[in-house]
Amino acid sequence: MQRPPIKHCKNCGSAVEYRLPDDGDTKQRAVCPACGTVHYENPLNVVGTVPYWGDQVLLCKRNIEPRWGKWTLPAGFMELNETVAEGAARETLEESGAVFELEGLFSLVNVAQVGQVHLFYRARLLSEQFDPGHETLEARLFTEAEIPWEEIAFRTVKETLTRYFDDRRSGKFSIHTLDIT
Repeated sequence: MQRPPIKHCKNCGSAVEYRLPDDGDTKQRAVCPACGTVHYENPLNVVGTVPYWGDQVLLCKRNIEPRWGKWTLPAGFMELNETVAEGAARETLEESGAVFELEGLFSLVNVAQVGQVHLFYRARLLSEQFDPGHETLEARLFTEAEIPWEEIAFRTVKETLTRYFDDRRSGKFSIHTLDIT
């Protein structure tokens, strides 16, 4: 889902024009003809975790659109004034209510067609008790064989889970980068 184009200047409220800025930029941008402000449209970061307990991972059943009722890793949009790790930890706590220890970055997934970058950390669960927030219908542990693969909400989650279980079998975790087109 593409974000709608910028229609009005965030500085003065005038209608913007899409054109090449006068500064030598080579991309069309939203430029305010009244005050000259150039508005840049940049990707959004989606941050989350792969929370694990032994041979199981924690998935959350979505209570929001898009993909209501589908399973996902706890994740969401990064907020201003937080690091990627802080955002991943916040989203995990908000969506699952899990107690965990954040580990290393696990996957970076570019989803250029929707202007997003998804970043997942591994997170070692410290308890099997969960207290999901309002965006989650249910938070539950799954072994690889139990995961409802056809009910996974997003391809970024499916790709991350696949690599997680591959690494788990090999006994060595790496950082995975991939592009979803």
